[in-house]
Amino acid sequence: MSNFGGAPEPVVDDFELPGVPDAFQRLWTPHRLAYVKGGQEQFSGKDSCPFCEAPNRSDEQSLIVHRGRLNFVVLNLYPYNPGHLLVCPYRHVPDYTDLTLEETAEFAALSQQAMRILRQVANPSGFNLGMNQGVTGGAGIAAHLHQHIVPRWGGDGNFMPIIASTKAITQTLADVRQQVSEAWAAVPSPGGSAQSGPGQGAGNGEGAAAGA
Repeated sequence: MSNFGGAPEPVVDDFELPGVPDAFQRLWTPHRLAYVKGGQEQFSGKDSCPFCEAPNRSDEQSLIVHRGRLNFVVLNLYPYNPGHLLVCPYRHVPDYTDLTLEETAEFAALSQQAMRILRQVANPSGFNLGMNQGVTGGAGIAAHLHQHIVPRWGGDGNFMPIIASTKAITQTLADVRQQVSEAWAAVPSPGGSAQSGPGQGAGNGEGAAAGA
């Protein structure tokens, strides 16, 4: 820092790399580089779609909390709040209007059940539900339809996301998945059996949950 409170002087760190210090802290997220570099195009087909891959792995690997007959419910890998769920059809379709009447009925029933389960597990005071349709509509993975169910509590929208572009999550995804899935299994579900969906099994290799 200069002696008279002016602009900070360049410094060199232990690696002898130059830089100018500022008031910001950095949260490094190199694991997201593949998405940033690839963009929407990397998820355009079934073979590259995380929502198509998730049911082929174990629930623990994919963070699935419930498997219906035509749709499944999974934790968002990049949650806005703990318990942020996604309801997804097994079929690789991009638009809400692409669902059949039967798929739509279960899709809606699972959304309602997700709200009931989250109320039981976490007692939120509100919810945000929504679907972003298309790239221009803000969909993170536009090629595969998914609905967001975000539990809300008073004060959860603090200064961190605005000032620091950082969201503080108080529980690990594995802990949240276990709580929600156990509560779901204990309640009769209008969406069908928790083990009735396709693609269930042990899965191979490292799991990659879906995020949007």
